[in-house]
Amino acid sequence: MVSPPVASPGLHTTVLLAEAVDAIAQRPDGVYVDGTFGRGGHSRALLARLSPTGRLIGFDKDPEAVAAGQALAAGDPRFSILHESFADLTGALAARGVTQVDGVLLDLGVSSPQIDNPERGFSFRFDAPLDMRMDTSRGETAADFLAAASERRIAEVIRDYGEERFAAPIAKALVACREGGGAVRSTFELSQIVARAVKTREPGQNPATRTFQALRILVNAELEELEQGLGAALGLLGPGARLAVISFHSLEDRIVKTFIARESRELVDPRAPSLYAPPKAMRLVAMGRIRPSVGEVRANPRSRSATLRVAERTEVQR
Repeated sequence: MVSPPVASPGLHTTVLLAEAVDAIAQRPDGVYVDGTFGRGGHSRALLARLSPTGRLIGFDKDPEAVAAGQALAAGDPRFSILHESFADLTGALAARGVTQVDGVLLDLGVSSPQIDNPERGFSFRFDAPLDMRMDTSRGETAADFLAAASERRIAEVIRDYGEERFAAPIAKALVACREGGGAVRSTFELSQIVARAVKTREPGQNPATRTFQALRILVNAELEELEQGLGAALGLLGPGARLAVISFHSLEDRIVKTFIARESRELVDPRAPSLYAPPKAMRLVAMGRIRPSVGEVRANPRSRSATLRVAERTEVQR
């Protein structure tokens, strides 16, 4: 059993560490995937469970996380790190001769080092360039999107990805600022415009919270990559292998919950007679939903919104 970590200022505290590792580390000699290496909290705990012949492969889009992973790999031959999205699990692993694994762990969202580094542009707590890319080596920044997108598109993104009820007035204010010659380029500029557009505020929450979340999800294609990654993970899991996913907001958790539920039941084609088209066997068994303990939330307030869902691969006909 892995002991729960205690949060330290300026450091990343791994959420649901013991619970996630306990959920998937069933086979010490197995091959495992940490699809979101971050700063390696889950990976180090998984390596502690593996035998000398076990293997762990980490994925991360963030070059800083990959650098941290390379340092770990230099001291442990059982571990390797790839500068890839977990959406590309299948191809990246096949290129390395891996076609089946014993467990996949995904810890979604943004990490503390990313939030706490002003230059990354993830937080309204610092005045910094409005970047928000997980992979700083490629892709469109949040500022680029706001400089070119239509008012309607901006409103859709803030509404759909941020679940923000003031999406329309926020989008209108952002476009008005742009048309006035002042395209939004910094986190403070964005947070100030949003604060003026949001009429009421949720207690204890900065009015820009939902808008920042929406732009981050868009820039990093987080929901699309999650759907692709779940499908890829399912295809790689051997019988009895497990999938564990930690999510931090309702949009992510809804996708994970729906995916596990869909793959945990038989699928029948209503257009074909059962004699010729037997039901498609269920491919997962849901193992439950876990939330952080009171003690973990007290030690690490950022864990309060986390949800861990676990499922096991099966080929058994029902």
